[in-house]
Amino acid sequence: MEVLFTDFQTASSTLSGPLLAATLSPISPPHYLNRLDAIHSSTNAASVSRDVAFGLTKSAHASIQYPSPSIDTWTEIYSAYWYAIGSILAAEKSSARTTDWARVYASWKDLVNAVIKGYTSGVLEAWTLPVLYLVGKHLRVFAIKADESVGASGEGALVGTGVGVEGGLQEDIAEGRNGKLEDAARVMMRMFTLCISDRAPLEDSRKWGLYTTTNLLFRTHFRLSSTALSKTLLRALSVSSADMPPLSAFPRSHTTTFAYYVGVIHFLSEDYAAAETHLLHAWYTCLRTAKHNLELILTYLIPTLLLTKQKLPSSSLLAPYPRLAHLFTPLVAAIRSGSLAAFARALARGEAEFVKRRIYLTLERGRDVCLRNLFRKVFLAAGWDGEGKRRTRVRVEEFGVAVRIGGSEVEGGEVEGDEVECLVANMIYKGYMKGYISRQHGIVVLSKNGAFPGTGI
Repeated sequence: MEVLFTDFQTASSTLSGPLLAATLSPISPPHYLNRLDAIHSSTNAASVSRDVAFGLTKSAHASIQYPSPSIDTWTEIYSAYWYAIGSILAAEKSSARTTDWARVYASWKDLVNAVIKGYTSGVLEAWTLPVLYLVGKHLRVFAIKADESVGASGEGALVGTGVGVEGGLQEDIAEGRNGKLEDAARVMMRMFTLCISDRAPLEDSRKWGLYTTTNLLFRTHFRLSSTALSKTLLRALSVSSADMPPLSAFPRSHTTTFAYYVGVIHFLSEDYAAAETHLLHAWYTCLRTAKHNLELILTYLIPTLLLTKQKLPSSSLLAPYPRLAHLFTPLVAAIRSGSLAAFARALARGEAEFVKRRIYLTLERGRDVCLRNLFRKVFLAAGWDGEGKRRTRVRVEEFGVAVRIGGSEVEGGEVEGDEVECLVANMIYKGYMKGYISRQHGIVVLSKNGAFPGTGI
């Protein structure tokens, strides 16, 4: 444990939260691959508490003497860490069939509870907040692995889990049992409460860890398909906003992730205007080198802008993201050309992926934009009148012919005149066209100025 106490003393003397958090990492660093083995083999269950307390106070590397409450707290934390390491090493050395990730989760949860207890008692100061985030992040990871191992057989228990441990955005789409993850969410909610309820002055407040904890909960709730719980967090943040530092004062990594998840929450609630605001914020503040994160943002931003601004992504925008290009390029081409049949084929081809990403229903609404572009072509093809002005009176039959050529909008065959009128009326009602229908004469009278808003005509 010598290296652990050395790093602890250095972190304490320099008030380095990241270095202190690194002493509790369940992953060995590249320069010291047997770190966990070395720590676990340095003592045993009978003497771990005594050895930790001695290392914290009497080590030759110690440069600061700590008050007793701090010694007791960190002894409990590092003792729980030692037991967790034992479970992790046992899991890594066992086969996929016998790996007990539930035991790993339980031992790591003991460590998290020890850390929470340290903050609740007032021993751990605000500069140690990276510790809270690290233990919470790995609690989520071990919970997911424990849930995936329940009832799994053979090599399927651990292969292809797709669990990420970094602080970036994650897709967080899962199926199956989630008992451990639900329990982890309750523990992380205690972490959130620790941060939001702190009444210390802002410079020494745990509120600086609020967005990292909130983002952890967002990821967890999304994986559990419980976005309603995320809305509860947003309401709590809104109520406490007056006592919090401004969002701009937090690190960009915190606020970008937060903006992404808030944008997706609004997207799933069909509040596309709010979704656009937050997703654009995430897009503009995300590092250009974080390709995976940018791809996740675009997954929701593209359908959002399709509805709010009727904007379509360019080929140059999609080029760096082959998966998105494969999914969206056929849809974009169909919408631009106004081909309803091509739009239906593209939507059907990507249906499984669109449903998985929770964007299918939103993209389906893009059919209106496709139909708008088709009707716009009819308007342009109508030509000019004798005075050199564009014709603004178009027969309903002409729109019907266009619908039949572009691909029947009505399933089961020919489109009747009343059905065409209904399509045109919907376009007018939704603001995609400006004008009115004269049923007596069987024509559509379009506005002389801005007949198709947003298209330059």
